[in-house]
Amino acid sequence: MTDQTTSSVAGHTTAGAVGREDFKVIAASSIGTVFEWFDFFLYGSMAVVISRHFFSGVDPSTAFILALLAFAAGFAVRPFGAIVFGALGDVWGRKRTFIFTLTLMGAATFAVGLLPTYAQVGVLSPWILVALRMLQGLSVGGVYGGAAVYVAEHAPDNRRGFYTSFIQTTATVGMALSLSVIFGTRTVLGEETFNDWGWRVPFLMSAILLAVTMWIQLKLQESPVYLKMKAAGTQTKAPLSEAFGNWKNLKIVLIALGGVVVAQAVVWYAAQFYTLFFLERVLKVDGPVANLLIAGALVISTPLYVLFGWLSDKVGRKKVMLTAAALACFTYFPLFKALTGAANPVLAQAAATAPVTVVADTNECSFQFDLLGRTNLFTSSCDIAANYLSNAGITYDKVEAAPGAVAEMRVGDQVLPSFKGAELPAEELAARRAEWQKQAGTMLSTAGYPLKAETSNINIPMTILVLLAIMTPAAMIYGPMAALLVELFPARIRYTSLSLPYHIGTGWFGGFLPITSFAIVAAVGNIYSGLWYTVGFAGLSMIVGFFFLPETKDRKIH
Repeated sequence: MTDQTTSSVAGHTTAGAVGREDFKVIAASSIGTVFEWFDFFLYGSMAVVISRHFFSGVDPSTAFILALLAFAAGFAVRPFGAIVFGALGDVWGRKRTFIFTLTLMGAATFAVGLLPTYAQVGVLSPWILVALRMLQGLSVGGVYGGAAVYVAEHAPDNRRGFYTSFIQTTATVGMALSLSVIFGTRTVLGEETFNDWGWRVPFLMSAILLAVTMWIQLKLQESPVYLKMKAAGTQTKAPLSEAFGNWKNLKIVLIALGGVVVAQAVVWYAAQFYTLFFLERVLKVDGPVANLLIAGALVISTPLYVLFGWLSDKVGRKKVMLTAAALACFTYFPLFKALTGAANPVLAQAAATAPVTVVADTNECSFQFDLLGRTNLFTSSCDIAANYLSNAGITYDKVEAAPGAVAEMRVGDQVLPSFKGAELPAEELAARRAEWQKQAGTMLSTAGYPLKAETSNINIPMTILVLLAIMTPAAMIYGPMAALLVELFPARIRYTSLSLPYHIGTGWFGGFLPITSFAIVAAVGNIYSGLWYTVGFAGLSMIVGFFFLPETKDRKIH
């Protein structure tokens, strides 16, 4: 089989066609990776629903940010999974490591579907949820490197970007599949049932996908490059020390991380996840509609990954990827503002005609995030107004008032004084806060601020077009990623070397994007301020990549 596969790859180098054996390798690896991403993204796609079941007892903004923190926990451990499974892949083999990570992911995902909620077992519930997310993160830490290396080592030299680009589509396909399954479940069961217990169904369904994927994976052969190294006795015995204890290789790891992976992570996660949270949480689009809009844009954008992977075989990986980072830096602010106008035009109109300001002594204004759910935390007149607006997802500006002045919320030409609640008894504070929030809601409604985005008002074609524009830089930078990372490192430590920078970038810089971005929004009060996280890191990575990242498209990897 090894000789046939190697011969087939060599034949494709001249013929330029994808043969049956290579197609089987690409398809089987892609299906396995789709399953991993489907499982991993189910949680992110239902963060709003999950926040209600596992983070009760805190205000809505804090519950949502805590749900995103649990989401980020899965990303936090991905580099550790990369170290463990990357080393196993270089020593134990690409195929066996890949199958092991699939099993680990499937078990963790199925367990989430059985997990009791906060109402049933209290604080034990979110802790178990975080543990399962971390188990998923460890699994994903091993899968990407395995799939990328496995396909690249089967690919002809002049089509490696094209071959591996199919692996790059799997994260998008996995997310689109998760959104589609969630939408289907919501439609069949109804929104009330789905919010009650139906959210468990997609997690439990993952067992079926695991069985099918394992059946396919077990039919594959090991990578020809690994088999050749094993036969010659040249595979590494100490992958970690070779990969990271050698400055020559470690320097390439750091350049890969800072020069392109960080940019890919923040751009891709802004395009895929932040858009979903932005639609549902900020623009008040109904969950099923938001899922459908994102899924539609993902399906349309998926071929772009293959297109840009193919293009990188022609013009180079570096040019395509750094151009994508530049596009994201210069277009994301206007594109997200256009998304507001398309998905919730009433909100956009209200914000333009009746802007909201909080006039207050800013020394009394706190960061609007309460990890412990303390009801008596936001009691200054500034905090009472800002906390309400933060939970409502309303953009506002702060205007400095005289020291000690009672804060005012201004909506256009309407003015509502806040009140100082620090000295009030708990019951009186709760009653005054409820009455004040009722008045604030009436004032916002009078100014045209909607409670939610009416589906009939959504410009669906324009919304999908804007989402596609946001997702295009993500496809540009992610499509050639696997080929570039494989080409940067020698075969004997390739799995280990590429896995760590990829998962530090995507796990830490990308995985913490939603929580950090929404924390910035809560602190600043502007619904677009969270984009500075993406733009800042993409710009920094673009500069590092321009000066230090080598072009790799013509390198031999066998």
